[in-house]
Amino acid sequence: MIYLSRLRFRAKGHSPGAPEEVIFLPGVVLEDSDSFDVALRRFKKQIEKAGVLSELKKRQHYEKPSVQRKKKKAAARKRLLKKLRKMNMS
Repeated sequence: MIYLSRLRFRAKGHSPGAPEEVIFLPGVVLEDSDSFDVALRRFKKQIEKAGVLSELKKRQHYEKPSVQRKKKKAAARKRLLKKLRKMNMS
């Protein structure tokens, strides 16, 4: 049985009356018949689906907004070139 727990918090700088933001955290409920390896594999799959590791790597170091824009532009250019290559091959 897999469940997603919820974490509620108020964003920094918001007033006390502001609505809370809800984040779903991945988790695995163990049953008596489950082995540790199976549970770990299921947990890793949930973490990957939720994008926790990629978010962690992204936030590991501060990135200036100008660098973020450059990376976003480069990714868009890369996607466009890939799409053009696919169209040319067909």
